Amino acid sequence: MALRLSISPPPIRSSASPSWTSTHTIAISSSSSSSIGLSMRTQEKRRTRVMVRSSSIDAAEAVVGQVTEVNKDTFWPIVKAAGDKAVVLDMYTQWCGPCKVMAPKFQNLSEKYLDVVFLKLDCNQENKPLAKELGIRVVPTFKILKDNKIVKEVTGAKFDDLVVAIETVRSS
Repeated sequence: MALRLSISPPPIRSSASPSWTSTHTIAISSSSSSSIGLSMRTQEKRRTRVMVRSSSIDAAEAVVGQVTEVNKDTFWPIVKAAGDKAVVLDMYTQWCGPCKVMAPKFQNLSEKYLDVVFLKLDCNQENKPLAKELGIRVVPTFKILKDNKIVKEVTGAKFDDLVVAIETVRSS
């Protein structure tokens, strides 16, 4: 998911500094799913507030050739946006040793298979409802989806099995 924002400096009515200073404090807040507030403070303590209202904030998208981090809110929109492409989801936790071993290998697969969408989901407390919905029992678990449905699963750090599963789904 990406947000593109351009900010122009406000007119400064001070003879001390005719341009932006090099130090800024930025705070981003959200009051709804389609509105984001951005507050910027310069060294002179002037504040600029920008409200961004755009449906593109809600648009979930994955970039082919890399692994995209998803959460309970972005997972299904990205899967639906993938259309007929295969989607491979790495379900992991921060504390899992085998997950850490598989992470760079999973990244390499995303660079190799440019016709497949690669996602990763941290199965933390916040994402527990999605992890439960997807039927996770152990980490790492890799779910492969096609047309919004789970078609293959690989449990554990079994790289060769994961490659075979991806190849099978790609060729179907």
